[in-house]
Amino acid sequence: MAKENILIVDDEEDVLELVRYNLDKNGYNTETATTGEEALAKSRAKLPDLVILDLMLPGIDGLGVCKKLKSDTKTQNIPIIMLTAKGEEVDTVTGLELGADDYVTKPFSPKVLVARVRKILHRTIARDLEKAPVKIYELTIDPARREVLIKNKPVELTFTEFNILYALAKRPGLVFTRYQIVDALHGDDYLVTDRAVDVQIVGLRKKLGSCSKYIETVRGVGYRFKDN
Repeated sequence: MAKENILIVDDEEDVLELVRYNLDKNGYNTETATTGEEALAKSRAKLPDLVILDLMLPGIDGLGVCKKLKSDTKTQNIPIIMLTAKGEEVDTVTGLELGADDYVTKPFSPKVLVARVRKILHRTIARDLEKAPVKIYELTIDPARREVLIKNKPVELTFTEFNILYALAKRPGLVFTRYQIVDALHGDDYLVTDRAVDVQIVGLRKKLGSCSKYIETVRGVGYRFKDN
C-alpha cells in the first residue's frame, strides 16, 4: 500500500521522535531533518507530500525554508504545516503569508497534528483537480477540458466519475478510503454515505471497459489506481 511521504523538520530530538512516532502509527512514511539546509536538500531530492516545519532552526530558519520552497517551481506546491512556539504570532502570520498552509503551536496534541495533516492532504488531492493532464497506460485525463480519452477515443463520464478517476490516477498506488474520496472531492460538509462512492466506482468501471482493471479495490480500505 502506497503511503504519503512527510518530511519533519525540527532541531529538537524529542519533538522529532514524537511527531514521527504518531505519523508512522497512522500509516504515513516519514523522513526527518534537523536544519533548514537539510530540509531544503531532502525536499528537492525527493518531493514530500507534506512538510512539518519548525520555525526556530539553526542556519536557515523555518521562515527562510518556507520562502525558498514556495519560490521554487519544483517545490512550491508542497503543503507546509508550521510548528510555532507561543509568542511567535508575527512569525506565524509571516509564514502564512509566504504560503504555509497551517500552523500548530507548541506544546501540541499529537492527535490534533495528525488531524491537521490528514485534512491538508485531503485538500491537496482536491487541488490536484485543477492541474495538468494525466497520461497513464492508455488513458489521457484532462481536467481543463473535462475530457477522458482511451487510446485517443473520448469516454463520456459524469462530473463525479471524472473527479474520482482523476484523483486516483493522479496518484497511482496511493490507497484512498471511501471517505477520503468524498472529503477530497466535495468537502467535509458533503452529506453522502461511503456506499455512494462504491456506486460511482461501479459506473466508472463500466464506462472504462478494459481500462477498468486499473482501478483496484483494496478490501476493507477503499480504492487505488494501479501503479505503473
